[in-house]
Amino acid sequence: MGMRINAELPLPADLKAEYPLSDKIIKIKEKRDAEIRDIFTGKSDKFIVIVGPCSADNEDAVCEYVNRLARVNEKVSDRLMIIPRIYTNKPRTTGEGYKGMLHQPDPDKAPDLLAGIIAIRKMHIRAIEETGLTAADEMLYPENRSYLDDILSYEAIGARSVENQQHRLTASGMNIPIGMKNPTSGDFLVMLNSVIAAQHSHSFIYRGMDVTTDGNDLAHVILRGGVDKYGTCNPNYHYEDLVRLLSLYQKMELKNPAAIIDANHSNSNKKFKEQIRITSEILHSRSYNPELKKLIKGVMIESYLEEGNQKICPDMIYGKSITDPCLGWEDTERLIYEIAEKC
Repeated sequence: MGMRINAELPLPADLKAEYPLSDKIIKIKEKRDAEIRDIFTGKSDKFIVIVGPCSADNEDAVCEYVNRLARVNEKVSDRLMIIPRIYTNKPRTTGEGYKGMLHQPDPDKAPDLLAGIIAIRKMHIRAIEETGLTAADEMLYPENRSYLDDILSYEAIGARSVENQQHRLTASGMNIPIGMKNPTSGDFLVMLNSVIAAQHSHSFIYRGMDVTTDGNDLAHVILRGGVDKYGTCNPNYHYEDLVRLLSLYQKMELKNPAAIIDANHSNSNKKFKEQIRITSEILHSRSYNPELKKLIKGVMIESYLEEGNQKICPDMIYGKSITDPCLGWEDTERLIYEIAEKC
């Protein structure tokens, strides 16, 4: 085989034992998980804001960002549930490019997955210890989530993974909300079929074990726009798209109908400043239609300390994205306050 073993990685249980959660963090997560569940089940009308860097590339910058979020959260927690985006692995369309801290804890050095799994666990723990905010990450590799499954309060399955069987079945064994993005084609039914799969019980092979899951009643959809066969972005955050999604949900026997709207990616055509306008339109659609207000539980926004993005180089700007462009902090803070007023 054209494959060589670079290192034997520790079992998730061993890594968790080496970098355990304190009783304080365990209690914080239990409380936040319960609050988030209440939003998805309709017991709470708080609006979810999943916000943070496209990719978490630097522990200090990410933790500084989350500390800033925590200070804003103190002023809006009666209206909003802020969930930091701490995305530690990144899908790459061609397989080329920076794949996230899991692969490269230092972006300008060679991949080191052993150092990576340690780095992402330490970063997530530090963020919670300093801010009291548990975070969201992407489930890019289903078996790798075991290194963080006691830490995260929200996970997403990306557009390129949403049809994958192992992702769907693994999602059915999670006890936190899992958001299924529409595929890059924009197909709603593929996305909703993933929700159906995740909400049901399955038996399958997971990390060398024969497992059976309970089904995840908090599985839901994330609209992120699509791309047609000519490469043109087709957004799906407009009122008509949301009404269509509502109609499809009403025809399906799914638990806890819910949607998060991703304001970036193909919805913004990666024009990061458009996230401000798109979020405003989403809030207007919710206020206009009471049924949409129940369905649309939150937004996802890409944001970092500095706006835009940069290439990996020796003189990188601290707190500026090295993957997709992001809103800067000033715009982000202002936008969060506007969301709190209008949601």
